[in-house]
Amino acid sequence: MTRTEQYDVIVVGGGPAGSATATMVAQAGRSVLLLERDVFPRFRIGESLMPATYWTLERLGVLDQMKCSHFPKKESVQFFSPGGRGSVPFYFSETEAGPSAQTWQVDRAEFDQMLLDNARSNGVEVHEDTHVTEVTFDGDRATGVNARFPDGQIRPLAARVVVDATGQSAMLAQRLDLREGDPNLRNCSLFTRYRGAVRGQGRDEGATLILYTGKPRTWFWFIPMPDDVVSVGVVGPVERLVQGRAGGPQAIFDEEAASCPAILERLEGAEQLHEIRAVKDFSYGCRRMAGDGWVLVGDANGFLDPIYSSGVFLALKGAEFVADSIVAALEANDPSAKRLGRHAAEYAGGVDAMRRLVYAYYSPEFNFATFLREYPDAKDELVNLLIGNVFRKSIAGLLESMQEFCELPGYEPFHLEEAPSE
Repeated sequence: MTRTEQYDVIVVGGGPAGSATATMVAQAGRSVLLLERDVFPRFRIGESLMPATYWTLERLGVLDQMKCSHFPKKESVQFFSPGGRGSVPFYFSETEAGPSAQTWQVDRAEFDQMLLDNARSNGVEVHEDTHVTEVTFDGDRATGVNARFPDGQIRPLAARVVVDATGQSAMLAQRLDLREGDPNLRNCSLFTRYRGAVRGQGRDEGATLILYTGKPRTWFWFIPMPDDVVSVGVVGPVERLVQGRAGGPQAIFDEEAASCPAILERLEGAEQLHEIRAVKDFSYGCRRMAGDGWVLVGDANGFLDPIYSSGVFLALKGAEFVADSIVAALEANDPSAKRLGRHAAEYAGGVDAMRRLVYAYYSPEFNFATFLREYPDAKDELVNLLIGNVFRKSIAGLLESMQEFCELPGYEPFHLEEAPSE
């Protein structure tokens, strides 16, 4: 019989959430195994970082690598009307002092590889091309995983804590029926990359641009990347963007671009680098973030519409919360649901704040210029939200003003269930 190998923590998934969680737990002196089904580097969408990722990158010890990288520096976000008129850029330095007022636009293949390599250098045992076939349980308590290694052998692996960082496949959330979708945000995106597009100059060269198409709830992103490449995608409701439309993804993308003068202007003469790809951006959350011996992190715990580029930030910040909860639980010799999920309410509150700004963006009554003319005192809190300062600074006034300005959906999809009592 195969001997079961024992670890303090097994992390399933090597993306930013999994790599960061594994690194921070290993930094605390715990034995950590990370299992990733793919072989890095791999393509991933989601290139734009929020400035608040600075603090997690510093904790992980990769800031020097980021500062020496060829990733474009991102200092602002700018929004464009259907007619192509741009807002005044929201410069992060208006409210954030110091080096964290600037972030980066990253190539996720390189960025994710860097974080995975950093996990290795911090003592995490990493195996790629390794598929976790199941999480094992003793009653309601997770006890480890069974994993198929590249040689085809399936090995039982034991752990005091199992971390699900499997992204949108959400291995444990699916098994335990924890996922709950947001019916207000059932969107999808079509995207590609271009070389030679028109970019901003100076401090605006690395800005994220959000451009309305003039069609309900539909917009383009424009994200500068290294080597004169930009990532461009269109996002909209599934029922409007793809259902019942003639032609394939390229035809739909081109038709949407034709209704967005600001994107056409930037793409004139640019070379499209690969075929149009499609992904569903359905927003969802989980009713519980942790149980006895297990915890969810990153997209395995929830996904929020990409309008404000919050994905990697929430993955990294969530990893901090999860790692700290795990370390404290192991120190107390009590990896229970209550201890592993001690961060759940605080984390969910930050996500909820971002979700409300997403709701506002999609409201037909909302636009930034009009909102700020009526509520000029809300600008600092708005920039703080765009920075990602939802866990460091209060934005309660902004949320109240937005609710007064336009009607936001009353649906609150992610009520957290209490952890079972001991």
